[in-house]
Amino acid sequence: MSEAGGTLRPPLLLAEDWRTITSDEQLALTFHEPDLDDSDWTPLTMPSTWRTEAALAESDGPVLYRRRVPSFELGDEERAWLVAGRVFSEADVWWNGHYLGDVDGYFAEDAFELDPILLDGPEHVLAIEVRHQPSGEIDGKQSIVGTFDDSRVVDPRGNPGGIWVAPRIERTGPLRLSWVRVRCNEASPAVAVLTVTATIDSLTRCTARLSTTVADTEHSFDQPLTIGENRVEWLVSVPDPELWWPRGLGDPHLVDVQIDVAEIDSSVVSDRRRLRTGIRAVEMKNWALRINGERMFAKGVNLAPAGLDLASITAEDAELDLRLALDAGFDLVRLRGHIAHPGLYDAADRLGLLIWQDFPLWRGYSKRVRRRAVRLVNDAVNQLAHHPSVVIWCAHDTPTPDGIDDAAAPRPRYGGVRAALGQQLPTWNRSVLDRSVKHTIERYDGTRPVVAHSGQWPHPPQLDGTDTHLWFGWRWGEGRDLEKLAARMPRAVRWVSEFGAGSVPDSAQFCEPGRWPLLDFDRLTADHGYERHNFEAHQNPADFASFDAWRIASQRYQAQIVRRQIEVLRRLKYRPTGGFCLDHLVDSWPAISTSLVDHEREPKLAYDAAFEALAPVIVVADRLPTAIRPGQALAFDVHVVNDHRHEVAATVAAEMRWPSTGGSPTRHRWAWQGVVDADDVVRVGTISWVAPDVPGPVTLILALTGDADATNRYDTEIA
Repeated sequence: MSEAGGTLRPPLLLAEDWRTITSDEQLALTFHEPDLDDSDWTPLTMPSTWRTEAALAESDGPVLYRRRVPSFELGDEERAWLVAGRVFSEADVWWNGHYLGDVDGYFAEDAFELDPILLDGPEHVLAIEVRHQPSGEIDGKQSIVGTFDDSRVVDPRGNPGGIWVAPRIERTGPLRLSWVRVRCNEASPAVAVLTVTATIDSLTRCTARLSTTVADTEHSFDQPLTIGENRVEWLVSVPDPELWWPRGLGDPHLVDVQIDVAEIDSSVVSDRRRLRTGIRAVEMKNWALRINGERMFAKGVNLAPAGLDLASITAEDAELDLRLALDAGFDLVRLRGHIAHPGLYDAADRLGLLIWQDFPLWRGYSKRVRRRAVRLVNDAVNQLAHHPSVVIWCAHDTPTPDGIDDAAAPRPRYGGVRAALGQQLPTWNRSVLDRSVKHTIERYDGTRPVVAHSGQWPHPPQLDGTDTHLWFGWRWGEGRDLEKLAARMPRAVRWVSEFGAGSVPDSAQFCEPGRWPLLDFDRLTADHGYERHNFEAHQNPADFASFDAWRIASQRYQAQIVRRQIEVLRRLKYRPTGGFCLDHLVDSWPAISTSLVDHEREPKLAYDAAFEALAPVIVVADRLPTAIRPGQALAFDVHVVNDHRHEVAATVAAEMRWPSTGGSPTRHRWAWQGVVDADDVVRVGTISWVAPDVPGPVTLILALTGDADATNRYDTEIA
């Protein structure tokens, strides 16, 4: 939770009484003039995404906004500021016909001082021109909106343009805290050190007193200021702090921070900021997170933007999605290619849910965006640095090809190899843009690990790479190829940040199932995320007699991929895998996608499969072959994974069932007993078995009892 500047007097909210219209050449020249007649424009209440208004439903902008503001008085030495709200994604702002400046960045909040001369008169006119044109491009983009330009995770038919946080007028004294950034540098039960950085806009040359209150700790000092903007940084030591812990490691204790600024010879506070933070330390070694020195295996899921209509999203909506993640057993969410609703971060802080935060760069960009990106990093860090839930920054999602440039294109047989080869040569995005953004994040923050770019295989010169996107069993290869890659190239599975499979949701009326088998697959591909060639490779609609049969089969296949691949990555815990992010949790529009939960928040079968695979204690075996030859000798290792912070005493029983010559099943049993250490993976035994000459189904059943209960099952057949 944070409060903006000017909180000593309540801000004047400018939410109602707006009028709007799509721009044209003539209006663009005159719409800001105070005496313009706007009586025939469409009435509007902020916040608003313009396509939600009937008169603008098909508009791609620019869109013009006007509002009359009643006159208001300022006290002695009081200053007024217009905060332009949050605009998607660019705007120009006028006040009483005077140009104040531009707004750039959908997550930024720009403020403009209203000179007393501009406040003369009985009323004022605020005019804003808002622009956003979806690029529809993979590479060469100039608009920094991340995955809002990704038709695979948001509705490709929409446009998120508009003002999604209403403008307001704030009033301060002669000193304004333009922005405040709070970071936790050190954290231990004995002492914590917070770094506070502030920009202070001063009306005069003076000496200011800056006071910081953190729980019961008070800190103040005097600082000379010049006219204009002054950047000040200081440290606050907090003795005996209560630490913030993620879910499963402790309580997510939060603490309020208040920063006051006043002229030294004045008893009146000129401006104040309040925010809520958590005291914790985070680091990452060998791709394994450590929170307050405690190592943890991160079980994550990707979150796409909650929707194109940002104005309609509430803090409650954001928290609902986080609770869906927690209820499934995830302890981290990756905000894939976007900065989310402010309420999401507040909720994650309270719930103890970790966040991998992407800066909103997705795929390729023009060389013109470098300075713009570096400038917007400052806004992102200012907004998010105090949130303890944010534990990883990522500068750029998929800057170079990942083998799935067009999910509707023919499915590559060896997509993983193609992706790796495509990333071996330097590129401007990866080598220049990403490095600049990463270094800027480190300079402004410096308390969290920063990943330069997501989805990058080992490449020269260090042959290192970052996290990987491994779509085995869906966009290339087979599901079992994940185990093979882990054995041959362990570095490629240190952190897998995208994997999964697609499925048809239960809420599928948008598919027009009554037309089966003559569905409009072209429409589903263009408007609803359908990946034609991937479905044809794994769950071909032509193989099913009904729509429901296809839907159920696709969900079962997705559930199998999700469960088995989570189990593989958990079995590789710390050796070498530090965590993963399944793709993805929930859809923002009616889609046939890789989500676990559809757009109506109805879980698919894969959601339950993830819940079972994410249990704190699981028992797993090596995968049985898809088909077994008669007489084939096999050996399967059995492992127990324990994520608890305490040891677990366990008995593991295994039973193999196969057909006999008499027709009744034959069984053989194995059992092991022992203790699994805290936060560990143990191989408890090996099953050795020779297949009989009788064809038929084979089943391996595992059961763990003791301090925890877990089961698992593997099916195959003797061919």
